[in-house]
Amino acid sequence: MTKIDALRRFLLPCFAPSTPVAAAASTTKKRLSTSLRDDLDDVQTEQESQDQDSQSSSPSRATSAMAAQPRPSKSMVIGTIFGNRRGHVWFCIQHDRLSTKPTLLVELSILTHQLVNEMRFGLVRITLECDDRSDLATCPLRSVPIWALHCNGRKLGFAARRKAGDKVRLMLKTMQSTTVGAGALPSGFGFGSEESSEDQVMYMRANYEHVVGSADSESFHLINPDQCPGQELSVFLLRSRNSL
Repeated sequence: MTKIDALRRFLLPCFAPSTPVAAAASTTKKRLSTSLRDDLDDVQTEQESQDQDSQSSSPSRATSAMAAQPRPSKSMVIGTIFGNRRGHVWFCIQHDRLSTKPTLLVELSILTHQLVNEMRFGLVRITLECDDRSDLATCPLRSVPIWALHCNGRKLGFAARRKAGDKVRLMLKTMQSTTVGAGALPSGFGFGSEESSEDQVMYMRANYEHVVGSADSESFHLINPDQCPGQELSVFLLRSRNSL
């Protein structure tokens, strides 16, 4: 036997295996496929158990979500601070600038020149507080008739809720086209009993962020225009104990 025949004898079985090897391979494939099926069954069982666990835990999650406190709601409103030069300050809130019926109208005991002096420092915090007496414990904050007034931590008297009269409605109608601005209106818009109708009315009108924290707390925060940052002004409505 030549060397070539010997090489063929030993090398050909490596490249062309006999039928018993193929049978063994097919058996191995069958065993592998069976093991894969078993693995898939195990995965499906685990997924079903996870689904059951998630379904069982969903009521507890819903209960915890219901138990969580509601987040404060925020909205955009138009706020106007105005008053005669020698008179009291008024604070007006509108949801629609075209409407002459304000959502909130409050007359403050602080004088206009006093508020102007406070605004020179760039930070003004006005707090209106009422107590939780039986007749005021459940009514909306905007319906409270009288408040204790604090400005930058100092008590400066009281504030009273007012209804918009003809002069207030006329002023709001005059400023319908103004969303942001400050200045003085011509004489003839006198407010209150002690103000003179010949005195000019100073006003500051801007957008405010209205935040409702709860049934006992609301606040209005001045939104400064991009080109005029620096002035911080906030008005808080709070219902607390023994504030008056």
